[in-house]
Amino acid sequence: MSTLFTQAIQAFDEYNANDPNHEIVGEGTVAKELLYAQRMTQKLMTFAPEASEALQLAVRCQHIGRWEIARKDFPMDRVGYLQWRNKEKQHHAEVVEEILSHLEYPRTTIDRVKFLVQKKQMKHDEESQTLEDVVCLVFMEYYFEDFAKEHDEEKVLSILQKTWKKMSEKGREAALQLSLSEYALALVNKALS
Repeated sequence: MSTLFTQAIQAFDEYNANDPNHEIVGEGTVAKELLYAQRMTQKLMTFAPEASEALQLAVRCQHIGRWEIARKDFPMDRVGYLQWRNKEKQHHAEVVEEILSHLEYPRTTIDRVKFLVQKKQMKHDEESQTLEDVVCLVFMEYYFEDFAKEHDEEKVLSILQKTWKKMSEKGREAALQLSLSEYALALVNKALS
């Protein structure tokens, strides 16, 4: 990839390194959204190694600055959740535009990355769908089990079913190949039965 691409990834990572929330990794801690971005890139490279530059950029910055808009500032219901998600997508797109414009990326690339980060036309745009597949795979591999332990089974099964509906056939096949614990796998099988 180009020097510009490397600079963009570095800028995204520096931004996400400011996340005040951290996760324990090995013997240290890593900013939560930085770790998420790294996991997203790793998953994309195994799931769609031929991904375009715009898709690689969008995957790396998909949650950029997520901590800056608190979920608690919106009603704690489905409508509030969707309002928060939409505000987040808009925020991610604005941060991405600012970073990529500063690096003097071509306008067409900036617009494409913003389009992808906002997950527009998911079922109709192949790259938007690939991004969603990667989001779902990363959730299932790294975050699902902890999520399942914090919520009642009915909610967990519902989330799994919604996740499954969002994925392409290729994404579903990849999900079934993940190394999940017996506990997580049992929930997946129950949700899909």
